[in-house]
Amino acid sequence: MPMRWTTLLGITMASVWLAGCATPEHLERRDGYVVDHAHVSPSHTSRVRHLVIHYTDVDEAESLAVLTGPRVSAHYVLPLPARDHRGQPLVYQLVDEERRAWHAGASAWKGRTNINDTSIGIEIVNTGPNRPYAEVERLLEQNPEAAVEIGWAPYPEAQIEALIALSRDVIERHDIHPTDVVAHSDIAPTRKIDPGPDFPWRRLHEAGIGVWPEEDSVARWRARFEIAAVPLATLQEALKSWGYRLEATAELDRETRAVLRAFQMRFRPSDYRGQPDAETAAILWALLEHYRPAALERLDRARGQQEG
Repeated sequence: MPMRWTTLLGITMASVWLAGCATPEHLERRDGYVVDHAHVSPSHTSRVRHLVIHYTDVDEAESLAVLTGPRVSAHYVLPLPARDHRGQPLVYQLVDEERRAWHAGASAWKGRTNINDTSIGIEIVNTGPNRPYAEVERLLEQNPEAAVEIGWAPYPEAQIEALIALSRDVIERHDIHPTDVVAHSDIAPTRKIDPGPDFPWRRLHEAGIGVWPEEDSVARWRARFEIAAVPLATLQEALKSWGYRLEATAELDRETRAVLRAFQMRFRPSDYRGQPDAETAAILWALLEHYRPAALERLDRARGQQEG
């Protein structure tokens, strides 16, 4: 056989051998087995249903030390002072979104428990109140009828801008409902108060993140409730309908005060003593009317049956 044909045959055989050794794009070699990705089902959704917002309660160095340790974690951390990279906000990612971070602890929202299983956790570096949490809770518990002077660390605008960019991205990719953008204090009201009353929830809502009551609706409900107050058991049922884990005991117990405090810190931060009043009820009914009308209808029917 001429040398030229021998050379061509050798090249051809080598090409066939190399093609046989190459792994097709739909095959993935793993340790001890091969996965074929050729058959893809459209029947799936994201495991993520909630976006939970926290503050760290300590400075950045300690925040990162704690959140990269063996006991707690979060998917993202927003540094302080805020950073940028080539003109865009910089955030730290500590846990892949497909993995379960340990940020929520014992928690519940809308009947779901163990919110770590279904959430993305964002920790904002912020030192919170100017007193230890235990002292804040004690002061609020012991002085329910009086204003308590507690100072809260501010959230710089650059940090909030980073949070807005990150939250929008997470919400869009996982199709998170506005009512499932929650505070740590929403899902664990007897244990947590973060991100606190100075967190700008209304600012986030204006940027398309989370919820906020409509002022006209609040005014209309408040006028009604100032004439006829909402019974405590009905208020408890309404808080449960909104998402909190709470039973209708008709008693202003510790759990109810904690839930009211969490709700007020978020939607009425000027007064978060955990006391029921017409304004708090009006805000709650306005939220239910706009975001969960079916729940409000069930609540009104139950109330009508009780009164009848």
